[in-house]
Amino acid sequence: MQETVFERLKAQDKKVAKKAIAARCNGELVDLNRHVTGDIEPVFPSDEAGVDIIRHSTAHLLAMAVKELYPDVQITIGPVISEGFYYDFAFADDTVLTPDTFPSIEKKMRQLVKKNFSLEREEISRDDAIAYFESIGEKYKAEIIRDIPEGEMLTIYNQGGFKDLCRGPHVPTTGKLGAFKLLKSAGAYWRGDSNNPMLQRVYGTAWATQEDLEKHLTQLEEREKRNHKKIAEQADLFHFQPEAPGMVFWHPKGWQAYQAIIRYVRDYYLEQDYQEVNTPMLIDCSLWEKSGHWDKFQENMFGVESDKRHYAIKPMNCPGHIQVFNDKLRSYRDLPYRMAEFGVCHRYEPSGTLQGLMRLRAFVQDDGHIFCTEEQIESEVMGFIEQAMAIYKHFGFDDIKIRLSTRPEKRVGSDDIWDHAESVLEKILNQSGLPWELSAGEGAFYGPKLEFNLNDSLGRVWQCGTVQLDFSMPERLGASYINQAGEKAAPVMLHRAILGSLERFFGIVIENTGGWLPIWLAPVQAVVAGISDKQAGYVETVYKALKKAGIRIQRDVRSEKIGYKIREHTLAKVPYMIIVGDKEASEKTISVRGGQGDKFDGITLEQFVEMIQRG
Repeated sequence: MQETVFERLKAQDKKVAKKAIAARCNGELVDLNRHVTGDIEPVFPSDEAGVDIIRHSTAHLLAMAVKELYPDVQITIGPVISEGFYYDFAFADDTVLTPDTFPSIEKKMRQLVKKNFSLEREEISRDDAIAYFESIGEKYKAEIIRDIPEGEMLTIYNQGGFKDLCRGPHVPTTGKLGAFKLLKSAGAYWRGDSNNPMLQRVYGTAWATQEDLEKHLTQLEEREKRNHKKIAEQADLFHFQPEAPGMVFWHPKGWQAYQAIIRYVRDYYLEQDYQEVNTPMLIDCSLWEKSGHWDKFQENMFGVESDKRHYAIKPMNCPGHIQVFNDKLRSYRDLPYRMAEFGVCHRYEPSGTLQGLMRLRAFVQDDGHIFCTEEQIESEVMGFIEQAMAIYKHFGFDDIKIRLSTRPEKRVGSDDIWDHAESVLEKILNQSGLPWELSAGEGAFYGPKLEFNLNDSLGRVWQCGTVQLDFSMPERLGASYINQAGEKAAPVMLHRAILGSLERFFGIVIENTGGWLPIWLAPVQAVVAGISDKQAGYVETVYKALKKAGIRIQRDVRSEKIGYKIREHTLAKVPYMIIVGDKEASEKTISVRGGQGDKFDGITLEQFVEMIQRG
């Protein structure tokens, strides 16, 4: 697995900066130090790490432009994110950065590009850095530096007199930039804490070439057309409102599709010998303390006080599942014991991060846990991988990337346990023959995990499925079984979900398909309408016959022109529009128009039913 530039470039002092730090770009190895100092032209514009450098440098360019336009602004942080970057600004007055102000900011950025300032790396001690940023009124930068251990040498990048704290690397000059666009603004609390001041965040994107930028902007337009909230309004699926932030109000059609997903997963559970359970939503905090969640996860948990006791609304199901496992004496003959639940979980997400179905405070997972022996880990995980890949394909996803996420800083369990758990998952991945990547430090607090990332039709990556290997929580909560030697032993616990949050997965499917859900999932599979009122009797006959055959069908008998009806139901993403006129009524046939252009004239009801059943 190739490391990223930022993982390999530890530019804390000259000795490290002068080491042979390289990235593979367009088939060549290029010394990044020469890029940073401007000795040679960058030759890796299409390389992911190279584009990250461009975005990182463009964030600095944005900060410099805003500082020149608004001298009293304070700059904070400006990291690279997926497909772009952002920078947070603090204003002492009522200045507001909006898309209306972006043209003037972009104009200033292009002026700075033309000046072709060199990005010069300077070393500075921690104390001198604090003194410098305080002297120019940048209190946020000084605060960041105070959190850095004493004695550290830091680096500052200077471009035309504008200095920003940064480890780098950067492009050699501002003239290497230019394919960028500011996209949106938002509020963001300093350091993500609602007790801190609200900052103004400006998001942007940057690419190696103008062609790449234009392609991305076109893709963003298509994404907006496919926005699941917009499609939900057109198709009458669900809505949100301020009285229940991060929670869904399901409409009948949306609930129909959502339940179809649950039925599909439930059938899978039955095939794989899972036992479905249901556990309480409120559990005393003492259990969450024992499991480790209260210490590692409490900032994301909702609490309730009643009868002088403190309860937590469950953010996940695993401690409850262990209680079910513990309720009777288990033998090694009972293992593997596979347990599943469609329980509602609640997690506190800051209001600014909520995003339709994609990020909620209340959601249901296709959640399951497997209690097994260590000898059974390999077969259970391998079986899970095979099942996950098959299910993703069923929903229309063929491009799947797997990541091995290893120990985070906040965790339970000894290093020996983590070493063993990580090596077990790595061995299974290698045996699977599937490509995978390392995601260091991104594991759950109780164990490493495999993450399944889906590439959608618009080039986005969604992390959905996960299987986590846990040697710690069962023992912490007293789970045990009688092994073959007649002794008590703690089982291994696999936390697993294929779709993840069902709400989020539904949102991903909506956007991946542009709202044209697979026929088996569509809440309304067909609408039947007559060309005029004269066919009302035959419309009713077709409606009743297809409904009896199990087709999810509606009839449209409004006194509207047929063209209007077709447009309206197409906007609502109904897969098939059945149109009947005098000819169809006399011949006892139907004419069908598919929402995406298919046409079937003069077919029988039986042929249409077969077509729907084939999917």
